[in-house]
Amino acid sequence: MAEGTKDEGTRFDAIVVGAGFAGLYMSHRLREAGKTCRVYEAGTDVGGTWYWNRYPGARCDAESLAYSFSFSPALEDEWEWSERYATQPEILRYLGHVADRFDLRRDIRFERRVERAVYDEAACEWTVTTDGGDVARAPVVVMATGCLSVPLVPEIPGLADFEGPKFYTGAWPHEGVDFAGRRVGVIGTGSSAIQAIPVIAAQAAALTVFQRTPNFSVPAHNHALDPDWLADFKKHYREHRRFHRLGLASGFGDLEIEPKEFEPLMNSALEPDDETFDAICEQFWQTGGAIFLRVAQDMMTDEKANARVADFVHRKIRETVKDPETAEALCPRSYPMGTKRLCVDTDYYATFNRENVRLVDLQKSPIDRITATGVRLGGDADEEIELDSLVLATGFDAMTGALSKIDVRGVGGGTLADKWAAGPRAYLGFMVSDFPNLFTITGPGSPSVLSNMVTSIEQHVDLVMDCLAEMEARGARTVAADGEAEEGWVAHVNEAASATLMPKAGSWYLGANVPGKPRVFMPYVAGVGIYRQICEGIVEDGWRGFSFA
Repeated sequence: MAEGTKDEGTRFDAIVVGAGFAGLYMSHRLREAGKTCRVYEAGTDVGGTWYWNRYPGARCDAESLAYSFSFSPALEDEWEWSERYATQPEILRYLGHVADRFDLRRDIRFERRVERAVYDEAACEWTVTTDGGDVARAPVVVMATGCLSVPLVPEIPGLADFEGPKFYTGAWPHEGVDFAGRRVGVIGTGSSAIQAIPVIAAQAAALTVFQRTPNFSVPAHNHALDPDWLADFKKHYREHRRFHRLGLASGFGDLEIEPKEFEPLMNSALEPDDETFDAICEQFWQTGGAIFLRVAQDMMTDEKANARVADFVHRKIRETVKDPETAEALCPRSYPMGTKRLCVDTDYYATFNRENVRLVDLQKSPIDRITATGVRLGGDADEEIELDSLVLATGFDAMTGALSKIDVRGVGGGTLADKWAAGPRAYLGFMVSDFPNLFTITGPGSPSVLSNMVTSIEQHVDLVMDCLAEMEARGARTVAADGEAEEGWVAHVNEAASATLMPKAGSWYLGANVPGKPRVFMPYVAGVGIYRQICEGIVEDGWRGFSFA
């Protein structure tokens, strides 16, 4: 690795921030085009979110054969995924293989956190500085910083007083953690916690789960991939990739279903009789995974339709969890199903049948404070739960968190922080007006977190390369989003969200989990297929909404 030297006054054709899926593919495409680039990565190796998120049970909730690069058929053929849903270690090995296979590490400086990016209008260049003392210049900067890369530290009184070890799921120790014989508390019941809790419960002497808001979760029905079946699947990989790009099956995978079954089986969840409705829901439940959200066409637009599907899930929870009070506490009721991220689990609800597992409903018994030896509850409980270890599965500052930590200054010295003070504004989630030649991969205003991230990443990286080629063809030095086009796109994103039930939940899609963060629905809900068509139309129309100079 080349992290030992500093970039002092070095000039590149492009600077890329981050070495996860987006940064690796971006650097590969730049290299292919004969351009020099430098990638700055805060970690000691490639991987992005899969480098940091090493908590017990961590795995992808998109199917491995879909959550992988499609740009190289040779890479697809040679890499053998072992399971329907890949684990964090397997995904990290895959990304390491990609970095080695395409010789990408030589362009990466590891253990470098970008602190500033300042645009020089006269030179049409960006100057990027890192905490490692690098000062590099490039006409183009690509922010491949990830949508879920800044863990939230919760504002809980007394958190610093706890004398036992504290672990954040989003920044897990690389050496792992042994919970054998320990009394463990997990605060949070989002996607990371739902994956970690069954694994920790199997290790710990006692596990207490502190739940503020229950989440909907569907079974993964994960399994090993048969080599013969896998070989046959790969013969049709191009067609599967086409499905993913069109957003069929939400782009999260199509291993368990035939192409004809991609469309919802119910136009409305309100139409079928109870027996037919339950049979259709059961079919999707047994298929497993995020495809469950496609059980009915009107599930995300009609509250009554949504409530009927949610009731099916509530019944599944009650069938699984033996204690009626615990089962009811695990049933989400304060928001429509799917308006917060749908979780995908292995034995999550069944874990609460274990004798060593306790659920604390913070709606009834809120945390009063963290003490040196545990958690003191108020409300109905008024007790202190003694703990040896504390796990904080408290989420991320999503979509804008990583960019907000960098001092980005564009035309006239204006900062990105000021530009986004009332909420993020970007054209296509791809460029921000007044910040020329700065690209935001899967930024706010694009499908991003509502899609298979790798599918969206590849589209945005390819769009960057097309944009740079257009610049060269026009003899231009800069490209920037028009302010009017940006405002129009932001309005369209909000209108699309308002046509659904999505804004009805206090989710991290809205930034509602971050105190003081403006509540703006950030991802584009219409899906990757429609989004791709819009982007292609804009390009065909002479890059409408972009200014080349």
